Amino acid sequence: MKKIAVLGSTGSIGTQTLDVVKQNPEKFDVTALSCGHNIQLFEKQLAEFSPRAACVSDEKDALELSAKFPGTEFVYGRQGLKELAAGCDAQMVVGALLGMMGIEPTLAAIKAGKDIAFANKETLVAGGALIMDAVKEHGVQFLPVDSEHSAIFQALRASDGNPLKKIILTASGGPFRGYTAEQLAGVTKAQALKHPNWSMGAKITIDSATMMNKGLEVIEASWLFGVPAKDIEVVVHPQSAVHSAVEFADGSIIAQIGAPDMRLPIAYALSFPERLESPGKKFSFFEMGTFTFEKPDLSVFRCLALAYRAIEQGGSYPIVLNAANEEAVAAFLADKISFIQIADCVEYALDMHKAVKIRETEDIFGAERTARESVRTLIDKLT
Repeated sequence: MKKIAVLGSTGSIGTQTLDVVKQNPEKFDVTALSCGHNIQLFEKQLAEFSPRAACVSDEKDALELSAKFPGTEFVYGRQGLKELAAGCDAQMVVGALLGMMGIEPTLAAIKAGKDIAFANKETLVAGGALIMDAVKEHGVQFLPVDSEHSAIFQALRASDGNPLKKIILTASGGPFRGYTAEQLAGVTKAQALKHPNWSMGAKITIDSATMMNKGLEVIEASWLFGVPAKDIEVVVHPQSAVHSAVEFADGSIIAQIGAPDMRLPIAYALSFPERLESPGKKFSFFEMGTFTFEKPDLSVFRCLALAYRAIEQGGSYPIVLNAANEEAVAAFLADKISFIQIADCVEYALDMHKAVKIRETEDIFGAERTARESVRTLIDKLT
């Protein structure tokens, strides 16, 4: 049995990871779990999986849970999360945390020699150089969980060593596919939170609606596969069946196709290189009927254009992009700014930023803080 730890077990990816574990009880042993503040769900997970170690955000919660689950060792906070990631007896750590908080525990797990199944794209967007250097130094597997990057990874395994010419990164287009800039100006929070194909958390759903999610994935793919952004093409594919593809020198394209079910790439990362029997709905060409592909309008979906700008500027700019977007999305969800002002906030932060060298994680967090302050300044002016 493979021993795994799930960081962020109460989130969308975390809960689906545990679904895969439950479907394959003879394959996986959950030795560690972490949670932020959804203690009610976390207690159910602790009771079901009986991990040997666990982490929560607050000391008070850790003490209360210790009394309820004496067989589990509890830690808490930022330092506790790093200790859990490095010190648990898991062979693989699933990085399902939200936002920048995934960087430090991911690095700690890599340095401890653990394989990583990562779904926390901000880890690579903000800390790509540090993370990938550590992966090479410690010789661990770094396996993508995002459906698009899993698709690219799978397609490249069929390359027989031939270098790729281009990555084709597919996007659903979100709920506002085909909208004009004028139409976007009037969209509501309820509309933005209604994704046509995927069931995800609020933040990532908004990112899909702005197409920032795809921009972050471009940066992520660039780090993960060593490909410059100019060789990563975003293609809108509303059916979400072609999860991504790779083009080679002869013009051949290898794509990965499947049902839009996150448990498929999760299971592949957990069991790699083995493939597990999936209980989910299987893809059918006959039921799908038609595939369509469109070019995204970067003048409308400005967040995608800003992501390309950030990776071209390089260095600390992707950190600023990510942090500014997180701050702006939070403000939109709190009804402080409009949907189109998310892009305004990100652009403002990029314009205000002066590049800094990234040598360690504290440099990342310093650039993040500055970006957030820039966005808060703009939001104060807007409101």
